Amino acid sequence: MVFFRGYSASHFSGGQWNSGGACDSETMPIDNEKYLTEYPPKMRVLEKVLQNMKTHVSYLNITRMTDFRKDGHPSIYRKQNLSPEERKSPLRYQDCSHWCLPGVPDAWNEILYAELLVRQYKKKQPQKKA
Repeated sequence: MVFFRGYSASHFSGGQWNSGGACDSETMPIDNEKYLTEYPPKMRVLEKVLQNMKTHVSYLNITRMTDFRKDGHPSIYRKQNLSPEERKSPLRYQDCSHWCLPGVPDAWNEILYAELLVRQYKKKQPQKKA
């Protein structure tokens, strides 16, 4: 069995991680699709490639799901009692690339587990004759 997991969206506002971007103070997920970023064109290309491969690849598309979860990053919450100066320094104290545990990566694991269960169930079903 071959699985390919997509990538998770970044949630920086005001720049990238190394140019002033921040994800602090995000405590709620996005609840309206109009606030999501556009689905990346490279993911559509990837999906086409996976569909046309000789070896079947199960694609675990987590890209859109994680786009909703801007609140799931440790950011400044990984360290307690930050000074006001530390709160303003995303380069040193924020982490918008990783995910809180338990949290979003657990949902990825649930998708993988569900895929494995479905495959196991299908294997046990009697084959219908054509």
